Amino acid sequence: MRIAKIVALLGILAMTAVLIYGFTVGDFLGEGGRLLAMPWGIVSMVDLYTGFTLFSAWIIYREKSLPVAILWTIAMMTLGFFAGSLYAFLALQASGGDWRKFWLGKHA
Repeated sequence: MRIAKIVALLGILAMTAVLIYGFTVGDFLGEGGRLLAMPWGIVSMVDLYTGFTLFSAWIIYREKSLPVAILWTIAMMTLGFFAGSLYAFLALQASGGDWRKFWLGKHA
């Protein structure tokens, strides 16, 4: 479980760095428009949001509170795997070392 926590923390740090870089150096609307004008840009976005949707389904399944699950899903869809890494880290912390509780949440 320690390795999983380290991986989640590295995800949080990496995503924090690239989000700051993207928002301070990049042009979200201009570059996003160019990205979506390219076939592989569309493929990448569909791939990304498929992953977001699957990860969000896991969050909704394991959360006790639907409003909390919805807030995490919104965070996932807007902040990407920064939110996913943070959620996984918090779930690992709350599981107390129990993998079953980590994966199943309220269903454990």
